[in-house]
Amino acid sequence: MSFLADLATLIPKKLFEYLLVIINAPLLPLLELIKKLLSEPVNISPFSSLWSVMIYVISLFYGLLLLYSGFNFIISGHDAAKRENAKTWLRNIIIMVVLVQASFFLYAAVLEISSLLTISVLDIVNQNFFLLTVDNLANFGLELLFGIVYVAMLLLTVILLTVRYLIVSVGVVFVPIAIFLYFIPPLKSYGRLIINFLGVCIFTTFFDAVIILASSKLVEIPLYANFKILLMISAFLLINLLMFYFMFFAAIKSALGTTRSIIGNVKMIKSLFG
Repeated sequence: MSFLADLATLIPKKLFEYLLVIINAPLLPLLELIKKLLSEPVNISPFSSLWSVMIYVISLFYGLLLLYSGFNFIISGHDAAKRENAKTWLRNIIIMVVLVQASFFLYAAVLEISSLLTISVLDIVNQNFFLLTVDNLANFGLELLFGIVYVAMLLLTVILLTVRYLIVSVGVVFVPIAIFLYFIPPLKSYGRLIINFLGVCIFTTFFDAVIILASSKLVEIPLYANFKILLMISAFLLINLLMFYFMFFAAIKSALGTTRSIIGNVKMIKSLFG
């Protein structure tokens, strides 16, 4: 009799588990891809040859900059301020040359640091957080209702992470340009714009991982246990909004700031000669 009772409870349980396996099957490839795009270091090796070409082009200006620095030092005469300015300019050129030549390896090191930070956070997250479960009847009903929304949110996350991956991978070509521009006073704002934008794109995955970790911890609170699917959707929605803001609006904001700075310099020059 006990065997029949156990069988009566076991069969529905196994049916639910089998149903969950079928439901979660389409999610697993998306979740695995999202995890890789979040945690694995961006592969920049395909762009190493293009980076070498960019370094060669930039190196053509080294001699001109050194000549300019030396000329300023010579004509400075006994003017201490001009001589100090020429020394600072020469020091900046040397620093720029070192950073430009080592930019590929520095960029790769930054990518590794970002990856390690993201992995350290994702390892704390309970992997069942991403899957549809039958923890309680209320949550299961919400999962059936919002399952399609969850899948759509995962697809959007994959798209944005792919865009971020492309930007960061190609970014290695623009890093030496950004460093070069940063050390040229009239062009410093352009260099800062590129560096800031790439930095944001590189480390945005760390903040994405923090959002996922925080959401997974909220599920452990009884108040939110019945709304797990809504927390999952909210987490990925927040991740998408964060990436969209960082990668697009922040870039536009920096570009506008650079434009205002240039306009301000032009007005100042105009007032001096006007």
